[in-house]
Amino acid sequence: MQSPYQTLHHQTHNIHHLHSFGCLCFPWLKPYTNNKLQPKSIPCVFVGYSPSQYAYRCLDPTTNKIYTSRHVVFHDNHFPYISLTKLKPHTSPYSQPISSSPHTIIPINLPHTNATPPHEPPSPSTSNAIPQEAPLLSDSTSGNGSTTIPSPSITSVVRTNQDAGNDDHYHVVTRSKNNIVKPNKKYFQASLHPLPENLEPSNIRQAMQHTHWRQAISEEFNALIRNGTWSLVPQPPNLNIVDCKWLFRIKRNPDGTIARYKARLVAKGFTQSPGVDFKETFAPVVRPQTIKLILTIALGKGWLMHQLDVNNAFLQGSLKEDVYMAQPPGLKDKQYPNHVCKLHKAIYGLRQAPRAWHDSLKAFITSHGFTTSKSDPSLFIYNSGSTLAYFLVYVDDLLLTGNNAQFLQDFIQSISNRFSLKNMGTPHYFLGIELIPTNKGLFLSQHKFIRDILERFDMAGAKPAPTPLSTTATLTLNDGTPATDSTHYRKIIGALQYLNLTRPDLSFAINKLSQFMHKPTSLHLQHLKRLLRYLKGTINFGIFLRQSSSLQLYAFTDADWGGNVDDRTSTSAYLIFFGGNPISWLSRKQRTVARSSTEAEYRVVATTTAEIMWLTNLLHELHILVSKPPLLLCDNVGATYLCSNPVLHSKMKHISMDYHFVREQVRDGKLQVSHVSTKDQLADLLTKPLAHTRFIDLRSKMQVTDGNYILRGRIG
Repeated sequence: MQSPYQTLHHQTHNIHHLHSFGCLCFPWLKPYTNNKLQPKSIPCVFVGYSPSQYAYRCLDPTTNKIYTSRHVVFHDNHFPYISLTKLKPHTSPYSQPISSSPHTIIPINLPHTNATPPHEPPSPSTSNAIPQEAPLLSDSTSGNGSTTIPSPSITSVVRTNQDAGNDDHYHVVTRSKNNIVKPNKKYFQASLHPLPENLEPSNIRQAMQHTHWRQAISEEFNALIRNGTWSLVPQPPNLNIVDCKWLFRIKRNPDGTIARYKARLVAKGFTQSPGVDFKETFAPVVRPQTIKLILTIALGKGWLMHQLDVNNAFLQGSLKEDVYMAQPPGLKDKQYPNHVCKLHKAIYGLRQAPRAWHDSLKAFITSHGFTTSKSDPSLFIYNSGSTLAYFLVYVDDLLLTGNNAQFLQDFIQSISNRFSLKNMGTPHYFLGIELIPTNKGLFLSQHKFIRDILERFDMAGAKPAPTPLSTTATLTLNDGTPATDSTHYRKIIGALQYLNLTRPDLSFAINKLSQFMHKPTSLHLQHLKRLLRYLKGTINFGIFLRQSSSLQLYAFTDADWGGNVDDRTSTSAYLIFFGGNPISWLSRKQRTVARSSTEAEYRVVATTTAEIMWLTNLLHELHILVSKPPLLLCDNVGATYLCSNPVLHSKMKHISMDYHFVREQVRDGKLQVSHVSTKDQLADLLTKPLAHTRFIDLRSKMQVTDGNYILRGRIG
């Protein structure tokens, strides 16, 4: 009987390229090795076929790196992962005897453990009652509430020394044929690998092995009880029950030391039913530009600032929908084990939890005389008589400042009576940003975040680079060979995005390298590592906000015409200052191709004008009077002419009408547009790679400086 393929093509199948998944293989490493002295191949595990080329994917178990190669030697009857050991000898956290005989069966038996029954709660008067204290599990209690853990017998594969290359046929050996039982990693690792105290557990079983994690679980559960988060009810029929799990995090100080151990019960929001368990989910957070603007105003006026941290913020938001959740793993009520939790308050992980918390907080703040900003919904403004105060909200991190110290203290006392929170005093570490005060300003640094990035991606010991990108290389989409692990590239880019808050010198490099995330190559990864090496050399750098009484708003705009080789689009960039401090900056590829440099510059002028108008409206809401219209500086003469007069009609008649609103702002006296020389154009750093001397000069004018100068007293 012929297959459809044979009937159609009149030839038999060629399956010689198919091999056993998970078998031992040796890929040719010429594209990956740096010199001829390195090995041409290493033992790997076959994990599949390349989707983009005729090649095999081979995993190196010692580094978790995947190699893509067409030239591979396979051992189809040898499966390295069956023995639960690496291909290369290494130090293992547990001892496993291995016999040298060609056929060995290695049994691993886990000991039986008996759990201590949880504390018996008092008999509830109603079916909705819950225990007043957390009935914590003992060290050996499983996460599902059972009192005895079975003893699984983990048996490894029958080892063989036979070389598959001597076999003329492709014989696939499966696990089931060899009676191989896959180990239960949950029980195996938790029983044989005590978790170090400086690592975060992945499940409740690991957490129960340490006192500090048990204490964190107890604090979280008791907070849920005190807050009236749920009530136990019989499971309603035909209704969705949302699952939940425990998450564990180690909170660290700016210097990296452990501040506290935090356990959090979170709902598995992906199990919620849209339209039934939740409806609206959006919740605003304060914009980074608003934060820097408020800090500049507070510095210029000498106001006090207070940082507040809400405890279990999402638990203090009330739900509008009826949501039922399973009981917490490991903490099921012994008297009502089959009951479910009817949620009265929001809980972390629910789709609507951020919105519920924001609505509750907003209702309280507005009831005390604050008004919500129309420009930034997470900014609240109090203006009564001679008292002026600002309140910033970023989920559970709050920042309060104003000109009346007594009013600030009274409001902090009021909000403390309503919500459980900590008064952190003067802000020193806000949203992962370290705030270092001096007698002349405030230094914003993310050195801890940079250090974590370098350690996470194994670049802590790299040699520093003088600039983020090289001026000699032009990056294009198809440069280099495809990256072996595109996910690794995307992870680095994603981690770097948050650095844009305090490092305008990184904006162009991050924007440029982000354009290749869908198809990164080895050359793109090489330039990305150069950016990490630049971070290594500037790990202590940050932005310095000066204390100044001047409240002038001005901006630099620039464009790199046709700088993107792949599609010939231009790069827009602007840098906006308020009170002499950089508040907002942008480096972004334009969406359409510009026919001239004037057109490219005019487009970015329109983009900058929109941002300036937003800042102007925000300042008006903050009751900050700006004496002069905002000043916009552009180094293209044609673009400055276009902002005042409808000239160059033949070159600009195809421009969309919405770009011409700049003329209205200039005509109404709400904006000034002036020419600036290219030498003094600060936004030039945000459009293209620059030479070292030019880069350092513009970086210092952006007030990006070394934090060591702050500590030595050279600044402030």
